[in-house]
Amino acid sequence: MDTDDVNIEQGSGNIFADLGRSDSDAHQLKADLVMRIDDIVRSRGLSQVQAGELMGLSQPDVSRLLRGNFRDYSMERLMRLLTMLGRDVDIVIRKPTSPRQGRLSIDAA
Repeated sequence: MDTDDVNIEQGSGNIFADLGRSDSDAHQLKADLVMRIDDIVRSRGLSQVQAGELMGLSQPDVSRLLRGNFRDYSMERLMRLLTMLGRDVDIVIRKPTSPRQGRLSIDAA
């Protein structure tokens, strides 16, 4: 392939926005929550069965969730799963630091 034929476009940092999905901020936030769940499961060396027992999910549900099939999960439910894995979840509402529309984000401690 000739490199002159390659068009590289800078992403926004939100793949869902780049793909034109409605509610892209919410989709990105849910993806971030699932990534945190996956990080906890991996760092604790849990099997999907063990993770499911802690979160009240079946192993197939854990597998689907960790593979990115989280459409049927609300943000509230994902946050509850994090608390079941022993994490505190804080929601902070503040004024934006610039004159833009507000945004949704996650900071992991």
